[in-house]
Amino acid sequence: MSPRADRMQAWLAAELQGASFSVAPASDDASFRRYFRVEFDDGRDSRIVMDAPPDKEDCRPFVKVARLFAAAGVHVPEIIAENLPEGFLLLSDLGPSTYLSALNAHNADTLYREALAALIAIQKASRTGVLPDYDRALLERELNLFPEWYVARQHGAQLDAQQAATLKAAFGLLLANNLAQPRVYVHRDYHSRNLMVCNPNPGILDFQDAVYGPITYDLVSLLRDAYIAWEEDQVLDWCIRYWEAARKAGLPVAADFGDFYRDFEWMGAQRQLKVLGIFARLAHRDGKDRYLADQPLVMKYLRATCERYRELGPLARVLDSIEPVEKRTGYTF
Repeated sequence: MSPRADRMQAWLAAELQGASFSVAPASDDASFRRYFRVEFDDGRDSRIVMDAPPDKEDCRPFVKVARLFAAAGVHVPEIIAENLPEGFLLLSDLGPSTYLSALNAHNADTLYREALAALIAIQKASRTGVLPDYDRALLERELNLFPEWYVARQHGAQLDAQQAATLKAAFGLLLANNLAQPRVYVHRDYHSRNLMVCNPNPGILDFQDAVYGPITYDLVSLLRDAYIAWEEDQVLDWCIRYWEAARKAGLPVAADFGDFYRDFEWMGAQRQLKVLGIFARLAHRDGKDRYLADQPLVMKYLRATCERYRELGPLARVLDSIEPVEKRTGYTF
């Protein structure tokens, strides 16, 4: 074992007070965090240990948001023990079944309605000054991942002055919309790989980057998921159900559904541009090529939105110049 694995094993042994256990990989994610499942020889409930090297990750936001979301009444891992200086957390185990692995045509409506109810519970608990602001600087920094990593690094393309100006103008339009939206707690990755099928449902993971920002952001993460797609009519149905429930809960969504849906789509365009850049960075900087297979679906969402709104038409033409129709792969229209 590595020195770090030895330290984790020693910390677990001290925390578990002589219990006989084994440790096996549970999952990893796009960051430097790793997760291991702790199984006990006496058959007691398993645990999860998070390994977050402190020189690369900070466990404190995870601890803070876990307690914040638990107080909102949603199902997040219980923090059983923590070693912040070393970057280890011992957590309750929400099980092995992600939404992504479990979803099918028969259970999707039930699972999504439960995820929407949990999202509303989180948003109802929102208060200013608790989480970092999802401000213009952060939203814009995310957008700039697209030209830096997707355009230049992945496609080896260089935008001319007119294309660069068009992209900048489109970014300005999106940011103006995003920043005008009402603000709530934002999980920031509320999708099928971070939602677990468990009791009560859903279990919610990977919330350490939560912020205070646009109300449609997490809904877009869920319904325009990079890893699984649904028919547009079904997405619209879930979107309407969320909007109706949010209004009933007193959340500050737009009074007119058409206005709300436009906010949803424009927020989606910001997220999709960001995700295309992040997936390119994961592949070309971090060697995690598996994310490239998910880019076509994300681009499909983005193109569809650009084609629906005249103001975003110029952005669609920039996308075409980067990846002409005849060179696209993996798209289904």
